[in-house]
Amino acid sequence: MPHTILVTAPRLAPAGLELLRAQGCRVLYVTPEQGPADIERILAREPVDAVISRTLDLTAAAIDGCPTLKVISKHGVGVSNIAVAAATGRGIPVYVTPGANAQSVTEMTLGLMFAAARRVSWMDREIRQGRWSRAQDGLELSGRTLGLIGFGQVARRVARACQAIGMQVLVHDPLLPADAALDGAERIDDLSVLLGRSQVLSLHVPLTAQTRNLIGAEQLALLPEGALLINTARGEVVDEAALVQALASGQLYAAGLDTMAVEPLPADSSLLRLDNVVLTPHVGGSTPAALAAMAAGAARNVLGFLDGMPPAASACVNPQVLQH
Repeated sequence: MPHTILVTAPRLAPAGLELLRAQGCRVLYVTPEQGPADIERILAREPVDAVISRTLDLTAAAIDGCPTLKVISKHGVGVSNIAVAAATGRGIPVYVTPGANAQSVTEMTLGLMFAAARRVSWMDREIRQGRWSRAQDGLELSGRTLGLIGFGQVARRVARACQAIGMQVLVHDPLLPADAALDGAERIDDLSVLLGRSQVLSLHVPLTAQTRNLIGAEQLALLPEGALLINTARGEVVDEAALVQALASGQLYAAGLDTMAVEPLPADSSLLRLDNVVLTPHVGGSTPAALAAMAAGAARNVLGFLDGMPPAASACVNPQVLQH
């Protein structure tokens, strides 16, 4: 009997869809107007075998309400929108697609860094409004120190690119093995020490109970005056009110944000009133190449598990369920 797969988005890139169709799968989608409650209703009435999860929340009620559900794969790596505990309680593995969007997120990180340092978006707006405002107070990044919180695949690529333009790189990652290769970066075990030396701070950690509001007013105050902050991880890793205050006061020179605490960004957000912040709508990993790689990876994850050839345990965020 063909597998039924629910994609919690209006579409899936052809690279993944073709893999599912080749196995005769029935593929269901969530329309642009639908949300988490609709996902719950679909799972309650349809014999769904697997979910490919995009950005909408996959709630505990949705998972518990589908007796046929056997496996979940994130279309990416961040699982903060998936009720992993509920899946674990039912013995359902939750897989991710590590590395599939790493290059795209790396390039977005660098783009935000350069744009924030040189006030690119502000000058673009000035020209479009008829003003030839030749800002000459941008920051040259060569010779500055980059602090990376988290040292996964994206952070490692960012480190190499920044070293190539003459930046010193510091790394803080409590989960990094003691003997891990640092590719010329310097490991700093004390976060406060790293913050005190980071003229540019870039965040590369998942959202967990430990990382929520990891960077607040106290941490921002430790950064050198005129530092840059770049966040392509998760918006909730930063205390947004504290960030706004640091940007408004000039304590931070600028910020580049691909993720915010509330998405879409509310029309009354204080971030929108600041000229020294560059904003993008959580699209760091959304180039066609990255979307194709994530779609194919997620399709392989669910098909492999359903067909008795499960993916590597390292791609499973709750590997304890695999023992059963």
